Amino acid sequence: MMKNEAILILDFGGQYSQLIARRVRDLNVYCEIKSYKTNVEQIRSSGYKGIIFSGGPNSVYTEIAPVCDKQVFELGIPVLGICYGAQLMSYLLGGKVSSSKVREYGKTPVNFLESGALFQNIEKDSVCWMSHTDYISVAPEGFQITAVSDACPVAAMENGARKLYALQFHPEVEHTVRGNEILKNFLYNICGCKGDWQMASFAAETIQHIKDTVGDKKVICALSGGVDSSVAALLVHKAIGKNLTCIFVDHGMLRKNEGDDVENVFRKQFDMNLIRVNAQERFLAKLKGVTEPEQKRKIIGEEFIRVFEEEAKKIGHVDYLCQGTIYPDVVESGTGDAAVIKSHHNVGGLPDDVDFTGLVEPLRSLFKDEVRRVGLELGIPEHLVWRQPFPGPGLGIRIMGEVTAEKLAILQDADAIFREEIALAGLDKKINQYFAVLTGIKSVGVMGDGRTYSNTIALRGVTTSDFMTADWARIPYDLLEKVSSRIINEVKQVNRVVYDITSKPPATIEWE
Repeated sequence: MMKNEAILILDFGGQYSQLIARRVRDLNVYCEIKSYKTNVEQIRSSGYKGIIFSGGPNSVYTEIAPVCDKQVFELGIPVLGICYGAQLMSYLLGGKVSSSKVREYGKTPVNFLESGALFQNIEKDSVCWMSHTDYISVAPEGFQITAVSDACPVAAMENGARKLYALQFHPEVEHTVRGNEILKNFLYNICGCKGDWQMASFAAETIQHIKDTVGDKKVICALSGGVDSSVAALLVHKAIGKNLTCIFVDHGMLRKNEGDDVENVFRKQFDMNLIRVNAQERFLAKLKGVTEPEQKRKIIGEEFIRVFEEEAKKIGHVDYLCQGTIYPDVVESGTGDAAVIKSHHNVGGLPDDVDFTGLVEPLRSLFKDEVRRVGLELGIPEHLVWRQPFPGPGLGIRIMGEVTAEKLAILQDADAIFREEIALAGLDKKINQYFAVLTGIKSVGVMGDGRTYSNTIALRGVTTSDFMTADWARIPYDLLEKVSSRIINEVKQVNRVVYDITSKPPATIEWE
């Protein structure tokens, strides 16, 4: 039996499955994402308070359609079907699902009928986010239609006696105006949740669990200064103190002053057992003459592991390895029979040649925004908790062409100016990622009375909710002008600054 009350999200391949989970957790209810193939007996014995069927790209009436065990409807646990999940509920219980003549995508006016339990205290007419080519044309016997739209005769339906509910639209998407209230009605009024998922209690319970699991054994952690590894390391440190050793491999490609910041916070503020390895020369020697982006990534990643292993051997026998694995890593790497979206280096167990008793992964159940909340709860400074997403190879892949110490210094200075001005303008939490790139392009310029032939810096800023797609950030012109002027005046060997206005897709967020 699970400690926190919990909701199960059965994943049918929907692009919004993780978003559903984040919305549920934002409402202080713990939830887990599992494959639609999850065994009914496993669901029954796990003590879930409710089940949500995700959306999905298939048509329920095709041979390849993902279908769960029909017995899930007989468990007496409330079920909410969303989009494909709603259609599957209808299809399995004797309703009819048809291909739409009029497809609904985007913001759609929806009329809620007064009887709907999901729509308590919600106005009769609202706007919801639709994304479907099929629709429920006939509701199953015993179901009542509780919402309609112009093109959808069953925008929502329910069978209150059996605790079964279905929505053709997506309440988890922010464009559904009252989506959060609808989910809250399901979680609290229908499933009877009390909302016991709190970050303060998570931190305390996790620290105690680590104490109980690890005892007086030794743990080692690769600390990058990123929010995931930082929060994971601090949780373990608060549990076992000096029995944790953090190895901070500084490859020399961090942002300006970042290595010193990380060392000061974790060694001085938290008194952690921290080994800092200053290895810039070693990394630059390996990168000499290398210009191909993927090769740079591989060299930096491989060398990082080698340095970490060398330092670990100096410590002697260590029982556990601490990793900053978070829940999206686990979900995307495949859980049970779920499809693997992408494999993650820190998911899937221990390598055969590593002599550890086990892994300590205190953040394995958390999303990134929850990790940040735990970090603030533990007292990590806000500027580190909200640290910009930063690739493992660091500035090595924000320098086009060969990486040298001189180029790193130029980029560190330009990037620091950009980040400083964004923060001073109060945009640091509104723009999801922003950074500078040394483009490898040299152009003619005029400075003073002389001709110059110097470097071009590109600035990149994006807004995104999931980093799978991203739009370029509309940074005010006067701010861009100020950043450009400062970079050209304060950073030697730069005479031109450009701003990247390409969205993802077709571009990626990083340049390499």
